[in-house]
Amino acid sequence: MVTGASGTVGREVVARLVPLASVRLLTRSPACLAPPAPGVEVVVGDFSDPVRLATAFAGVRAVFVVTADPLRPDHDANIIDVALACGVRHVVKLSALAVADPAADDLITRWQRANEERLLASGLDWTLLRPRAFMSNTLAWAGQIRESGVVRGLGRDGRNSCVDPRDIAQVAVRALTRTGHEGKTYALTGPQGLSPADQVAEISAVLGREIRFEEVSQDQARQALLVRYPAPVADALMESARRTAAGAKSGIESGVAEVLGRPAGTFRQWAEDHRHAFTGGQAVLPGGALGNRVGPV
Repeated sequence: MVTGASGTVGREVVARLVPLASVRLLTRSPACLAPPAPGVEVVVGDFSDPVRLATAFAGVRAVFVVTADPLRPDHDANIIDVALACGVRHVVKLSALAVADPAADDLITRWQRANEERLLASGLDWTLLRPRAFMSNTLAWAGQIRESGVVRGLGRDGRNSCVDPRDIAQVAVRALTRTGHEGKTYALTGPQGLSPADQVAEISAVLGREIRFEEVSQDQARQALLVRYPAPVADALMESARRTAAGAKSGIESGVAEVLGRPAGTFRQWAEDHRHAFTGGQAVLPGGALGNRVGPV
């Protein structure tokens, strides 16, 4: 079973799982999913409703778990309780690499740490995926790039070793369908640390036209976050941005190569493959390690 199947990583997981296994998708909103492939089962459920979760989990061997709300720790607790009751054997959990940094103590990171600790104490077989920021987060800039050629954001020079969501998905599928990944934690990054200015330059090169990055103030950035998120989540994301500016997220990890036997994909390749999002049509706002709400920190 795949949760978060309409999100950035979840939909990539589904695409890769379909040829390999019987797949069930858990969703609150079936209309948000693309039409499922033949043989893919869609069930409606909610992490806050253990009764419906139990129906969804019946007969499931392994589950890919993405939870979305750091203000609802009961969601992960319900998933684990129901998985145990229904005989699920293996949980592959999407977390965040900030969990491994003792200096990271924002709300979102504390929530992910608690989720991991709960899973490790459950008695279930587990695999933890800890990515850095998704390369696809830059899709949020697509409208600005198309309309003005200017990206306005925070932290011009703060480097993050962002990772291609397709790499995360491929690692998840290996863990779900092959033995030997139980009890493993994989730190997933791209091959280099890139700042927002670096990413803008890469997109500019791909599109063959000038795009500029324009720094906004801390207050402007927080106000923009408050449009989408509750204040505690917005403040956690601002703290995450401060850690990025201090260089806490630029390190390169080997998890992708360890599992897949090849280097992690580059941002340039990701941008080439998603050129259309920056040139026309409607950009899809990215999800992340917290589902469709915010990306990993």
